[in-house]
Amino acid sequence: MGNIGTTKPVGIKIAYIGGGSRNWAWELMGDLALEPQLSGAVRLFDIDFGAARANEAIGNLLGADAGMPGRWEYLACESLAEALAGADFVVISILPGTFDEMESDVHLPEQYGIYQSVGDTVGPAGVVRAMRAVPMFAEFAEAIRAVCPDAWVINYTNPMSACTGALYRVFPGIKAFGCCHEVFHSQRLLAKMLALEIGAESIDRREIQTNVIGVNHFTWIDRASRKTQDLMPLFTEYAQKYARDGFALDESDMDPGNCFKNMNRVCFDLFLRYHAIPAAGDRHIAEFMPPWYLKSPDSATEWGFRLTPVSYRKDRMRELLQKSARIAGGQEKFAARRSGEEGTEQIKALLGLSELATNVNLPNAGQAPGLPIGAVVETNALFGRDSLRPIFAGALPPAVNAMVAKHAANQTLLVEACVRKDVELAFSVFLNDSLMTLGIAEAEELFGRMLRNTQTYLPGWAIPD
Repeated sequence: MGNIGTTKPVGIKIAYIGGGSRNWAWELMGDLALEPQLSGAVRLFDIDFGAARANEAIGNLLGADAGMPGRWEYLACESLAEALAGADFVVISILPGTFDEMESDVHLPEQYGIYQSVGDTVGPAGVVRAMRAVPMFAEFAEAIRAVCPDAWVINYTNPMSACTGALYRVFPGIKAFGCCHEVFHSQRLLAKMLALEIGAESIDRREIQTNVIGVNHFTWIDRASRKTQDLMPLFTEYAQKYARDGFALDESDMDPGNCFKNMNRVCFDLFLRYHAIPAAGDRHIAEFMPPWYLKSPDSATEWGFRLTPVSYRKDRMRELLQKSARIAGGQEKFAARRSGEEGTEQIKALLGLSELATNVNLPNAGQAPGLPIGAVVETNALFGRDSLRPIFAGALPPAVNAMVAKHAANQTLLVEACVRKDVELAFSVFLNDSLMTLGIAEAEELFGRMLRNTQTYLPGWAIPD
């Protein structure tokens, strides 16, 4: 990985699977361009080669900007092996299928009275999305084992637990972890509460120390502090005070037209019932529970959040495609900014330039007692030079552990079903999901219809007629 211990930027090679992304890829480009301690090459692979070529042009425009401290060369690659060759780090952020498939995932179950606010992790949508994604991740794992087995692999793709689990299922020796920013939301929430209490204008969320344990998007915090101050009593006070009307983290959270509106009422309700903080936004948390909060769109509105329609994602993608063309063509300047994600900080720590403790998704090696060993769980971990060590989190409260353990087991079983392309096993997970309220016959009908709507992306599966 070269040059560690010198004052020169460390030169590395990053392979980006899903390198045509107009979201995660752009955020990483901005972070890399603004990072003076790193430099090198980024190889972009995407099944949409044109999208990768556009990002090649955008990245190299950034590289030519004398005002950017990070110096990077971008190249779109036509094969996965070409992108992976010599990689020190592999980043994965893909959309499994298209938004047409996601539209079926999210909205077809509504015909059966099942509502999903996100549709990328659990629920009927999460299961079918995993059926598309996990076989792809199995191929990625095989390719990484063959081409760059010592590379560190950073996964941003949902369903996070299943996708990260697939990497380890196929290549047990892989050095992979999953990243999600949902815990940052809870840290920011605690920071805002504390700032209001002490009369400060703001407090950086990184000053908030949290003990994290659970599965992605259903992670819980049982301890929180800033320096010597225990923040759990403060959170209790705010949860009790704002349980009915909610507490907005940002002004946009109060906008009824915002598809990502979140007043934290689900979080407060669950905290007051179970005495631990659900560490994600309400849209994600609600999908892991029985339909207490997702009986209907009106129910979600009453709880202070919204269902995000896939039409919004389609409209947003059209806007980003137009923006990509303008930037790549030189009609618009790429505005590099810090994304707030921790990818570059994690890379620097793995290179030995720093140490970092933060939440990641890894197989459970005992850091999460009470959850299945080997299941991908979200806990804190310590990054060091070529090292990632999970931090022992302790046990969840028994009632919370029972809920989380069910989802951890489901995700592990779903990985096995998807690697084997076993439709019956996948259906057992579909049927066991917390949002599934149908009888077996109706559930089978829904499952079959969903699979037929996405069968282009399910090669090798025996799709029921």
